[in-house]
Amino acid sequence: MIRAILLLLSFSLFAQDANKSVVQVLARMNKVRDYKVDAQIKSDIPLIKIMPAKATIYFKQPEKFRMITKGIAILPKKGFTDLTALLKNKAAYNALFTGYEVIEGIKSESITLLPTDDSGEIVLAKIWVDPAADVILKSQITSRSNGTVLSTYVYGPEKAFGLPSELNITVDVKKFKIPKGVVVDINRTAVAPVNTRKTGQIRLSLTNYVINQGIEDKIFKD
Repeated sequence: MIRAILLLLSFSLFAQDANKSVVQVLARMNKVRDYKVDAQIKSDIPLIKIMPAKATIYFKQPEKFRMITKGIAILPKKGFTDLTALLKNKAAYNALFTGYEVIEGIKSESITLLPTDDSGEIVLAKIWVDPAADVILKSQITSRSNGTVLSTYVYGPEKAFGLPSELNITVDVKKFKIPKGVVVDINRTAVAPVNTRKTGQIRLSLTNYVINQGIEDKIFKD
């Protein structure tokens, strides 16, 4: 009986620590009312030919997001907004501290987010937080439509706002949706090559941030 009580107390303390870290990460994110940033996007997806693309990304609280590009940019659907939306909706998950992991020399806190809605789009999420800077170093989201998407974050001058200078995304090839207009690298007159890779890589380099200068709502309309 005493052991069970101790286990429950330990679980409660871990949950409290995890919730504190999430609140601190959100506080940093909430410093950003809006931003505009230039993006260079490079993709390495098996059997897909695609050139690097340049884009402009716009964001405005609470969840307005738009990417404008003249080329073809491959990104997971809602890849920029799913995690932020989940974190902000505190009733949508239970946060549990699950240990420490060293990422690029930083001792990060591993936090598992267990969705409270079993039928929701997100099945499971994990974040790795730098407790000294209150930023996310890595995230892993498993959803019904995208499979598992793993993202790692590199920070530059905008770290104080929780905005990365580089974002590296690993996607589940089986779940990944190929956009219209993308050339599939298969010789249709010969035997299709065997793809043994299960993941693809997408890298975003983010520069020239303009933060909290105001963005008109019409930007987010098609």
